[in-house]
Amino acid sequence: MNELEDFEEDSAGTVFRDVILLALIGFVAMVVMLLPHLRKSEVEAQDHKAPGNVIVELHWPTNQAVDVDLWVMGPESTPVGFWNLGNRVFNLLRDDLGTDGDATEENYEVAYSRGIPAGEYIVNVHMYGPVPPGMIVPATVVVSVRKEFEQTKQILKTQVQLKRRHQEETAFRFRLTSKGDLVKDSVTTLRRRLITEPM
Repeated sequence: MNELEDFEEDSAGTVFRDVILLALIGFVAMVVMLLPHLRKSEVEAQDHKAPGNVIVELHWPTNQAVDVDLWVMGPESTPVGFWNLGNRVFNLLRDDLGTDGDATEENYEVAYSRGIPAGEYIVNVHMYGPVPPGMIVPATVVVSVRKEFEQTKQILKTQVQLKRRHQEETAFRFRLTSKGDLVKDSVTTLRRRLITEPM
C-alpha cells in the first residue's frame, strides 16, 4: 500500500514538472519567434516619425560658432529658409544660429517636404555671418526620401566648403519622380542662387 502511494505521488510530481517545463519551453519559443517582428515594428515606428517625405539636412562642426543657413526649393515653388519658413512644398523645421541661443551643441538645420512633387529640387548652403580669418566651415548636406510604406533612404550627400560671409553655394540640383525615385543623371551642382539675387 505504501509503495502504491509513493508511486502515485511520484507520478503526480513528474507530471507537474513536465507540464511546467513544457509551458516554459513554449513561452521561450514564442518569444524567440516574435523578436524579429518586434524589432521590425520598432524601426518602422521610429521611421514614420519623420514629418515629411523629402528630408534635407545641413550639419556643420559643433566647435565652429558660426551661423550657416539651409535654403531649399521644390518644384514650382519659392525658396524656403530662415526668412521664409514654409510654402506648399517645404518647411524649415530647425533654424540653427550656431551656438547663439542654442540648448544643444549640435549645429544642424532640417527641412521637410509635404509629399514628393515631381520635378527639380535645389539645395543651397548660405554662410550668414562672418567667418573668422583662416577658418573654413565644412558644411555637410544630406538628402533623404521616405516613400510610402518604406523606410527613409539617403539618396545624396556632399560637403560644401564655406570661407566668407554671405557665400551661397548650390549643394545639389536634382530631379525626383512622383514616386520619389531619383531621375538618372539629374544630379548637378550647377549654381542657382536662392537668396542673394532676385528670382
